[in-house]
Amino acid sequence: MSVIEGKIKSSIFYNETNGYFVGLFRVSKVSDDNLKENLKKVITITGNILDLKLETKIILEGEFVLHERFGWQFKFDSYEIPLPNENEDIIEFLSSPFVKGCGKKTAVQIVEIYGAKSLDIIKEDINALDKIEGMNESKKNKIYESILNYSKSSDTILRLKKLGFSIEEAGRIFNKFRSNIDDILNNNIYLLNELIDFKRLDNIFLNNSEDKLDKRRVKACILETMKTISNNTGDIYYDGSMIYEYLVKLFSINIDYEVYQDYLQELEDELFIVILDNKYYLQENYACEVDIAELLYKISQNNSRTYNYEDKIETLEKKLEIEYNAQQKLAITTALNNNITIISGGPGTGKTTIINAIVKLYIEKNHLDSLGIITDIALLAPTGRASKKMSNATGINASTIHRYLKWNKDSNDFMINENNKNPQKLIIVDEVSMIDTSLMAALLKGVNSNIKLILVGDSFQLPSVGPGLVLNDLIMSDLFNYIPLEYIYRQSENSYIPFLAREIKNKDLSEEFTIKRDDYNFISASNKDIRSIIEMIIKKGIEKGYNENNLQVLAPVYKGENGIDNLNIMLSEIFNPKKEKMLTYGDIIYKENDKVLQLVNDADNNVFNGDIGFIKSIKTINNPYKKEIITIDFDGNLVSLEKKDLKNIRHAYAITIHKSQGSEFDHVIMPITYHYGSMLYNKILYTGVSRAKKSLILIGEPMAFYKGVLNDYGNKRKTTLQERLRNTFIHK
Repeated sequence: MSVIEGKIKSSIFYNETNGYFVGLFRVSKVSDDNLKENLKKVITITGNILDLKLETKIILEGEFVLHERFGWQFKFDSYEIPLPNENEDIIEFLSSPFVKGCGKKTAVQIVEIYGAKSLDIIKEDINALDKIEGMNESKKNKIYESILNYSKSSDTILRLKKLGFSIEEAGRIFNKFRSNIDDILNNNIYLLNELIDFKRLDNIFLNNSEDKLDKRRVKACILETMKTISNNTGDIYYDGSMIYEYLVKLFSINIDYEVYQDYLQELEDELFIVILDNKYYLQENYACEVDIAELLYKISQNNSRTYNYEDKIETLEKKLEIEYNAQQKLAITTALNNNITIISGGPGTGKTTIINAIVKLYIEKNHLDSLGIITDIALLAPTGRASKKMSNATGINASTIHRYLKWNKDSNDFMINENNKNPQKLIIVDEVSMIDTSLMAALLKGVNSNIKLILVGDSFQLPSVGPGLVLNDLIMSDLFNYIPLEYIYRQSENSYIPFLAREIKNKDLSEEFTIKRDDYNFISASNKDIRSIIEMIIKKGIEKGYNENNLQVLAPVYKGENGIDNLNIMLSEIFNPKKEKMLTYGDIIYKENDKVLQLVNDADNNVFNGDIGFIKSIKTINNPYKKEIITIDFDGNLVSLEKKDLKNIRHAYAITIHKSQGSEFDHVIMPITYHYGSMLYNKILYTGVSRAKKSLILIGEPMAFYKGVLNDYGNKRKTTLQERLRNTFIHK
């Protein structure tokens, strides 16, 4: 590590949320003698800094790194803003804009009396200023507060680092809480949970306290327990006894049940939870259901003129050389003539075709030019791949919901919200089954009420990863125009994929599900033979011109002989056997041209959970500090990652069925084995099968597949959105 001293000359970039900073730095001192000769007077620095001040003396500790695009930079991990300790510097500081109420004359007097320790003396005792000629209470308070505020960020970061926080975490904490930070650290560190992972907070608390049953900790653990239940089950509310059982299991907290109930009541009084009819909600989950109901009611109440689209639809059919069935025509006209419409159907029922028709007829009806399309129409989906599918079908730009709402990953909130709405009038949202309660509430807050809202999806697919059952609850409320699509368009006389999906949905699997078709094959195999058969099929496919772009392996679990992890090791060797330019992260080996999957939303790089890309390059930069850079191509969007960022990607030759939602693949291979246990159930099989566009190969045990179709493992989620919707629509 190196230490440099100097002043920040100018700011190139500063993120006020987390304190991340890029700027120019004028160097005055360097700790490393080897760097003195070649180091420029002004260099670029990067790191996290609290309460940014220019032209202020600062000491940085870090290392010099070579950025792929921007050259040499000093990346600092910690810093210190020292108070001036030499007479001339102290006079300059006291008479600067940083200190209010103190001119040059007063500054000279202070230094004449207290010398090099002037600032420390004033910080310790404000009354030390009484000795200065002409001093009054107003000036004294201004000088004292200015000196305290100047060193506040340094004092805060030092305290946070002593507690165990990193400088990046300290930056986010300071910039979010500022004036309240001392109260939070003194009274309840768990209030930082909105910024800092709970496990980390809990470890920091326990490292600084010996009382595991501290009331503040127990209440925080109750809240975290409720969040964990929601993440595990998708429930919006919980039973009191369930929360207690989980609390004991997750945190080994054994307290009297009556004390536990008292804590629950306190949490409700403090507005952290809602207790209603013996149902226990996290405040945010309860509020989201309320918001969804009220905002949908507002949209439903706007006047909507009807228009006869019959002739327009006929003209469009001729133009596109297609023919819509009665259900599709009903869906199109209902969507265009009403405020809220839900369209749901399985694979092959024409959902994308309907979206395209709605868009084209809306544009024609409203005489929209290219600018009007942008300002009037929003095509949205929860994943990047689903939004690209909409773009390809309509010729109009589509977006992920997170990008549309301008999600800030550091603060985990949206810049588009109830106080700053988007202007579009036609909102079409695809893959709505993937949208949880929180995201739906955020979307409705970010749009006006005078819109046409069209929700498209497949209500039988896997539910959202996050809490709630939004699409199903909206349909079951029976309050909205709902068009179910039943008719399946055959790809050929011997096509079977969409019909198999329907059979799975209805739990009525025909005895012929093992018979080979034009687009389908079931290959019987034991668990131990599945991988070798997949290997054989893929190698034959490569000989016929298939590749990793159009062929996808799907499985329900990561671990085990036929889990995602093992399959990816084998598939990487088949599709990308080259051994040059490799990078090892944990027990995973990445190579140039490897197919990879993004695991988290990254709005800054415009990459989202479920996006698939290819490693374009792996470079090792040999400078005083060895650094490895991996560049990934996500459909033309190049994203550069450091080795530590690889925690957010995995190989994507095989991916989980959950991660495949919102995507379609020309050719799908799915292993089927009893060894997948409870993860081989009805909805997961339906979702996996419905990802295939042109061909589907199932490999494994037919009885395991049959029993999986009958397995209702996906538990019914505990939500009250249906009830909330009905109460709102009836009583408003």
